[in-house]
Amino acid sequence: MKNIWHIAFLFFILLSCDDDKDCCPSGSDDNEVTIPLSLYQKIYKTTSDIYIENGFVYINTDGVPDHKSPYFLGTQWESEKYVPYDGSNPFVTNFNFNPNRISEGNIRFKIPISPKKSSTTTPTSMGPIGVSLNGVPFYNQYAGGGAPLSNEINSFDQYNGHPAPGRGGGGGRYHYHMEPFWLTQNYGKNTLLGFLLDGFPIYGPEENGSELNSSDLDNHHGHSHPTSDFPGGVYHYHITSDAPYLNGVGYYGAPGTVNE
Repeated sequence: MKNIWHIAFLFFILLSCDDDKDCCPSGSDDNEVTIPLSLYQKIYKTTSDIYIENGFVYINTDGVPDHKSPYFLGTQWESEKYVPYDGSNPFVTNFNFNPNRISEGNIRFKIPISPKKSSTTTPTSMGPIGVSLNGVPFYNQYAGGGAPLSNEINSFDQYNGHPAPGRGGGGGRYHYHMEPFWLTQNYGKNTLLGFLLDGFPIYGPEENGSELNSSDLDNHHGHSHPTSDFPGGVYHYHITSDAPYLNGVGYYGAPGTVNE
């Protein structure tokens, strides 16, 4: 009889976990992992060497994309990198060329190398919330003032990015809110695309040959299981084509810092 009750209890727990993606993650998300320098060095466009010190990795970038864009018009890179919008962004219904232009920054990321689940959720703020492989910052799922991205999407270029307003203090900073097409076109839709400030990796919109959407992920917009980079399992975020695109309620772990 005791064994029957034990089996019934386990069955109840499993059923409960089906309705709560944070309850029974498939992997070692609660176990601390230490990310090696070699993985951070996949970030190939930086302004100095990537290095680790006192439990943090330091990544410096100017934020200027290595691909072309209409937002290079009128900048020092115009002759080399300007191209008009070509109509290829599937999320854009009526391209709205915003008045901002790409500027060069000095973005300094300090990210924990041993990320782990935090007991509290820190919401993401406006501005950089992570760094992509080409050094371009990731921003969260909101436009200025915390508005939905629905209107702002029409200002995204063919690589799904655009610059922020102004020229100083983060102004003119090119960034991605959604899938960075340049990276997924060149490296694949199922690969590592960067890291959020809490240290957890970001992967593309496909997994095991299928495209993910937000309903496949937890309320932070991630899940845990082995990946090619983390065969022992790791919590990781995914880019998806539906809101909130990259991050949900906030960071899964405790974020580091970013300075501009």
